[in-house]
Amino acid sequence: MNKSRFAGFLILMFCCSTWVLPSYCQTPAERATADTIPQNRDSVLNLLPARDTVLKPPPFQDTLLRIRNLSPYFTLHVDSTLVYNLEINKNPSQYYWYLRNSPPGLRINKDNGLLTFKAERAYFLSGKLKYDFPYKVSIGVQNLQNPAERIDTTFTIQFFTTEIIPSRLKPSVNSILYVDEGDTINFKVECESGSFPVESISFFSNLPIKNYKPVTKCDDEFVWSPPYDFIKESDSSNQKLVLLYFIGTNKFFNRDTALVKLYVKSALNYPFMLQEYNRTVKDVHTYTLELKYAFVQLDKKVKNTKTTRTTFDMTSGSTALGGTVFSSLTTASAQTVGKILPSAGVALVPVKEAVAPQKTAEQNSASLVRSSIKRLEYQLHENVLAGEKDPEIVKKINKLKDEMKQIQIQLIDVPIDENTNMTEEQLNDYFNSNKVNKKYKLKH
Repeated sequence: MNKSRFAGFLILMFCCSTWVLPSYCQTPAERATADTIPQNRDSVLNLLPARDTVLKPPPFQDTLLRIRNLSPYFTLHVDSTLVYNLEINKNPSQYYWYLRNSPPGLRINKDNGLLTFKAERAYFLSGKLKYDFPYKVSIGVQNLQNPAERIDTTFTIQFFTTEIIPSRLKPSVNSILYVDEGDTINFKVECESGSFPVESISFFSNLPIKNYKPVTKCDDEFVWSPPYDFIKESDSSNQKLVLLYFIGTNKFFNRDTALVKLYVKSALNYPFMLQEYNRTVKDVHTYTLELKYAFVQLDKKVKNTKTTRTTFDMTSGSTALGGTVFSSLTTASAQTVGKILPSAGVALVPVKEAVAPQKTAEQNSASLVRSSIKRLEYQLHENVLAGEKDPEIVKKINKLKDEMKQIQIQLIDVPIDENTNMTEEQLNDYFNSNKVNKKYKLKH
């Protein structure tokens, strides 16, 4: 009896230690958590209803209109055919297809979206299509019943060929040209497009040239005017050969060169010669006015001398006539005066020569100056230019210069005063007056 009680006591103590000691060793937080957990776990689990934990996904509904198999890029070889059936996620019988900005030959079936194209060579030979050029095509599909239900997108199609047709440069002029100095040459550099078009054009020449309009792309215009000093005096010939090279390059750096041979001929510098002519005419005109003023001075000296000598002659003649008159009188004193007066008239002759000698040199100089003026005026009239580009402009300039130089040498002893106190109009009026013309008119 005691043994059984002792055994029961041991079992009771073991159970109490198993339950009391773990709870005693726990922290307050662990103890609070443990208090909330039901002791009978099996009974708690039995209260929850049984269910499957894997969720079943809802059925998928494809509501947005879209093209399932659209390729964004197509590449076709020439003479090949494209057949591509486009699909949508809807019933195709309720929709129709359309294209925008499509290249020539590209078609689509509006009912089933079948895209077809045959890259015929005629499209490329006629220039309607180009190789290696991306054509961006707009494609769309729309609901027949609901216009708002539609989709628009794009794709790119590009064509290529294994047959290479080279592109050529074609200047719009012959390969050999002739131009004079001072003239302007201009022509276009056109391109004959092949498989790969010319993208850039460079230029160089065998001789350095400047002030030209460069050519950088197809259909650009080359413009150049050779200057008048392009051909030097040291050059043996009167022309130079200028080689103009135009080099076209495509994107693969394949080149084609066009050559134009330009022969530049020596020509007269008309603008400079025109300035030289005007300057020469001005010099001749100025020198003519100086000669007219010198003529006026010489003519006045001759005129004054002639007036003085005429006065002496009139006095001498009057004295002789008076002596004759007095000699015919009856009185002795009158006869005496008549004898003296002729002697007095004769005595005036040496006085006249001493006071007013004849101006023969001045007279001759005035006549020479007048004839020189007439010659210069005649040369100015004869050597008037026929236009800005008179072919005889150099000859006329030299003629005026030579004539003026000869007259300057001929009149080197004639004093010429550059500082005149008469205007050009006064000089011309005096020179062309009737008295002067009558005085210096040649007598036959």
